[in-house]
Amino acid sequence: MTAPASMAAATMAGIKHRDVLRTICNDTARRVMHMTRRSAALLGLATAATALALTAHPDLRQQGEQTLLGWLQQRQEASAEETIAAEPMAADRATAALPHTLPTQQAKVAQWLSRKYRVAQEPLSVLVAEAYEISHIVKIDPTLILAVMAIESRFNPFAQSPVGAQGLMQVMTRVHTDKYRAFGGQLAAFDPVANLRVGARVLQECIQRAGSVEGGLRLYVGAVTTSGADYINKVMAEHLRIQSVAQGKPMPTRFPVYRPEPAPAVPPAAMDEAATQQEALTPFPPAEAAAQQEALAPFPPAEAPAPAASPLQS
Repeated sequence: MTAPASMAAATMAGIKHRDVLRTICNDTARRVMHMTRRSAALLGLATAATALALTAHPDLRQQGEQTLLGWLQQRQEASAEETIAAEPMAADRATAALPHTLPTQQAKVAQWLSRKYRVAQEPLSVLVAEAYEISHIVKIDPTLILAVMAIESRFNPFAQSPVGAQGLMQVMTRVHTDKYRAFGGQLAAFDPVANLRVGARVLQECIQRAGSVEGGLRLYVGAVTTSGADYINKVMAEHLRIQSVAQGKPMPTRFPVYRPEPAPAVPPAAMDEAATQQEALTPFPPAEAAAQQEALAPFPPAEAPAPAASPLQS
């Protein structure tokens, strides 16, 4: 067979195959359409028959309606159980306040801290107001209290150090368990206000024992084998910045450098004990300790002051 004849034969075979496939596809489509129409017709007849039966027998219709209603109610109850329960009073337990309710000086501080540390102004408003309130009790500048919070935890109420210091002020909870009793126990370390109050009292004890703010900061951070100068300089610089914001002064660009005397040599056993931060603090005399504990105890619910009512600290 010549080449042209072979090509012609192959072409004819291809045409026949296409025709066969086209015929099969057309037949299949017609049958599917036919079955679909018959199914639709049967479904329509079944629906009509059901409607006639229900019309003729009201009891069957009523029974069907009750069955359908029961099914829908079960579905609704199951959906309701899966929904998270609402808590309309959840906002009452939040540590937050509206910034515009603060005195102008405190509002400026809260706004500045919010921008610098990327913390919402609402919870910071409570902390700033509380720092100003506590400052009158512990006789410490509120901006110093806020500076310690900033350096210790960056205002993270759930922060914890490798040695166990916890909360905003990074207080050693296991060392100061007695101070948390008035707040309900050790878990109060993670309540921002309770941690602030306990931390402010610990800082007050450190300053009184050391005789100076710088020395008190060294005790507060638990510096044993070092002078603690890095920590002291960081806190004091932040203290001056916050103080400038509160007083409406230009932001300082130079800060004093504190170089406390190096710590004396300490035996290894005493070093391990002191490294747990503030553990060796001298307690207050009994009468003064009772007064401090009462002053720092949580306010009763009916007497708790709103952040807006916090006194203004010049």
